Amino acid sequence: MRVLGIDCGVERTGYGVIDSDGCTHRLVGLGVIRARSTKPLEQRLAEIARGLREVIRQYAPQAAAVEEVFYAVNVKTVLRLAHVRGVALVTVAEAGLEFGEYSPLEVKTAVVGYGRAEKQQVQMMVRSLLGLQRDIQSEDAADALAVAICHVTRRVAGGPA
Repeated sequence: MRVLGIDCGVERTGYGVIDSDGCTHRLVGLGVIRARSTKPLEQRLAEIARGLREVIRQYAPQAAAVEEVFYAVNVKTVLRLAHVRGVALVTVAEAGLEFGEYSPLEVKTAVVGYGRAEKQQVQMMVRSLLGLQRDIQSEDAADALAVAICHVTRRVAGGPA
């Protein structure tokens, strides 16, 4: 199964695409969609939507997954993140992809085996699970790959998709 993982962000939305049977994962593509911080929010959201549509067109995933919005002290930040997440959900729905959403705890547990893992531990395990020789340069792309890995492992294990 080909899965697109999305790490939502207002200025940088990471994406990672993997092929997986639920046990063995192979990197297909990764990157970051950058939205210019000088533009108004609605224009950034449009840039993110265009970028996600292009990623879906280029890689033709069968499923997509995002991380649930987590609580943060700054309500404005959470609301902006929720807007980006909404754009991602609409884009995925327009493409007719299977969809999954997971809490940060679920993603970390699926990738590292420990729900309170540090970001570096997640990145190290993503690299290991994908058999990569080098570190993933973008935290956003690495987080997106972790979400994609979580989706396929939960799907194969019979968990909610």
